[in-house]
Amino acid sequence: MIALRIVALVALVALAWMAGGGVAMAAGDAPHVDGARLGLAWVLPFAGILLSIAIMPLAAPSFWHHHYGKVSAAWALVFIAPFMAIHGLPTATYEIVHTVLLEYVPFIVLLLALFTVTGGIRITGNLHGSPAMNTLLLAIGTVLAGWIGTTGAAMLLIRPLIRANDNRKHKVHVFVFFIFLVANIGGALTPLGDPPLFLGFLKGVAFFWPTTHLFTEMLVCAIVLLGLFYGLDSYWYRKEGHLPRDPTPDSPIAIQGGANIALMLAIIGAVLMSGTWKPGITWSINHVEVELQNIVRDVLLVVFTLLSLRLTSRAVRDGNGFTWAPIVEVAKLFAGIFLTIIPAIAILKAGKAGAMEPLVSLVNRSDGSPIDAWYFWLSGTLSSFLDNAPTYLVFFNLAGGDAGTLMGPLAATLTAISCGAVFMGANTYIGNAPNFMVKAVVEAAGIRMPSFFGYMAWSCCILVPLFILLTLVFFR
Repeated sequence: MIALRIVALVALVALAWMAGGGVAMAAGDAPHVDGARLGLAWVLPFAGILLSIAIMPLAAPSFWHHHYGKVSAAWALVFIAPFMAIHGLPTATYEIVHTVLLEYVPFIVLLLALFTVTGGIRITGNLHGSPAMNTLLLAIGTVLAGWIGTTGAAMLLIRPLIRANDNRKHKVHVFVFFIFLVANIGGALTPLGDPPLFLGFLKGVAFFWPTTHLFTEMLVCAIVLLGLFYGLDSYWYRKEGHLPRDPTPDSPIAIQGGANIALMLAIIGAVLMSGTWKPGITWSINHVEVELQNIVRDVLLVVFTLLSLRLTSRAVRDGNGFTWAPIVEVAKLFAGIFLTIIPAIAILKAGKAGAMEPLVSLVNRSDGSPIDAWYFWLSGTLSSFLDNAPTYLVFFNLAGGDAGTLMGPLAATLTAISCGAVFMGANTYIGNAPNFMVKAVVEAAGIRMPSFFGYMAWSCCILVPLFILLTLVFFR
């Protein structure tokens, strides 16, 4: 059923491309909304969906479990209906098509491919969730995240980590730190690690620029968090005393689903291809230009997804406890988030002419020189609640938008923007898509994760002091 839906989605998009025009068509003047003319009231639907995600799982858990997709759609409609009535059908259509084709579809297709392929790789054998083993798994995941993406690393290791700790009583902190490190901070080293850096790559930032310029900051975060985790996990491990018998039988460590390792490498190759191959061929759909290399990338990702389903035995996925629920939840909720975020991003893009002018004015001194600390905190704070990829682009453009300058004289500013967007995605469940996916997978295993605000209590107590340290050391 999932495979048929994927094929239908690809066919629908392909028909839209064919209906939109031919090769190298000019997009013309798009009827886009002027963010300078939008008031903060337009951000209310976005705030509404965030509050729904935060409150409803606690206040009405049964209703939320069965109807979260409808809630997401309702908030999207609360934005779309008045937006269409006030700004007109052409403008509303353009903004929606632009968001769906250039942001949501590539986003969800990549997540689907990574989720499916990593879900077909099973690490068997009984890992015992001692403090040393848990810390080692977090460290391995942190390293992998920079090269196979935060989503890929998180989905690859979260199930072995769950099994390793299945006899532990106090284990929620294990998955909170997993989100901190594997689903976010580890993705700072390459454009493959996190979507903001991939967008920078597409804008001209060299592939290994993040590796050399963000390494020290990432290493400081990783060492502090891994050390803190080891101490906290050791405390709870000792407090539990004699652990109950491990329900997972002892067996040697092995890897099943080897074909998916090759498919993971193929996913990396497809993403790299879309950033390096520039044939100059585009299709225009309602003024939205879709480039050939991105079409090829997304089609390849769908093909790899289908191949993974075809080549992976049912026993491997069953052994992983694989279900489609996490990716379905992410797809439905982020559809509403991507749509309701449209006016928020437009206001930010308006810069000093927009309703968020006080925030935008903070990032530059009176002489126009950048204040790196503010770039770090504003790009990070907004990335905690908005999608971190477009937020990265907003501040990338506020800093001048020229990749050569930002990699050279303004390298410290680009470092601050990159660290803010990548690291502070860990501050909330919605700061980065893998956060929500990890939460969904862990809860599907019967482990109760912190609420939206409960998770923020963890991040505020642990991450905020760490980010203040980074500011004092690197961004003064």
